[in-house]
Amino acid sequence: MRGVAGDTPKALIPVAGLPFVFHLLTRLEESGFDEVLLCVGHGSSRIREAVAARAGHIRASYAEDGATLLGTLGAIVRAKAMLDASFLVTYGDSFLTFDYAGPLRMLEASTDALGCMAVFENHDSLEPSNVAVARDRVIRYDKRPASDDLASGAKPRLDHIDYGAIALRREAIEGLPVDRPLGLDGLQSSLASAGKLLALRVEDRFYEIGSPRGLADLEHWFATRGHPGKLQP
Repeated sequence: MRGVAGDTPKALIPVAGLPFVFHLLTRLEESGFDEVLLCVGHGSSRIREAVAARAGHIRASYAEDGATLLGTLGAIVRAKAMLDASFLVTYGDSFLTFDYAGPLRMLEASTDALGCMAVFENHDSLEPSNVAVARDRVIRYDKRPASDDLASGAKPRLDHIDYGAIALRREAIEGLPVDRPLGLDGLQSSLASAGKLLALRVEDRFYEIGSPRGLADLEHWFATRGHPGKLQP
């Protein structure tokens, strides 16, 4: 991924004086994770070097995109042999203040779901909403809804947004083609349509570094808490 800071990979963009990936790994550690698989493309060697030099107990493994960028789901499918029976997916440019283990706990308590998406009641406030929720399920996921759908009310109203973390069972990706570019949105949409995607509602907003505004918001978040890299109450 190319970041907002020239040729610097997003994972290494400085945030509150540290590479962004350091903050992400710290949040995962605080949520009880002890290993992580990083799907990397642009700047992968630089990311490896930085993570190797970081103090912390989480173990990092890597899955490389190679010459062809595979997209989020394509990279996951390619790395399937390295995944547990259930696993958490989060984006390399998202910073979340919730318990990252929450979607996994909710998924593993279910007998029929294949995924659990963290969702935020957004009402188009941060970005256009892309999720409709009913009780404990995502009933519609639409990354780019058509304007006529929104106007007609023909489909469930999108008033939540994908928070940036989803737990999946490995069987959800069985049979998908390997080494082909795939977006995660297609899988999320099909799971929602099949009634197989749980919704974990989150109260606090998400942060991202994919835009100058997003980066500024996250810098402000750290500045008002005074302890970069560690979540404060």
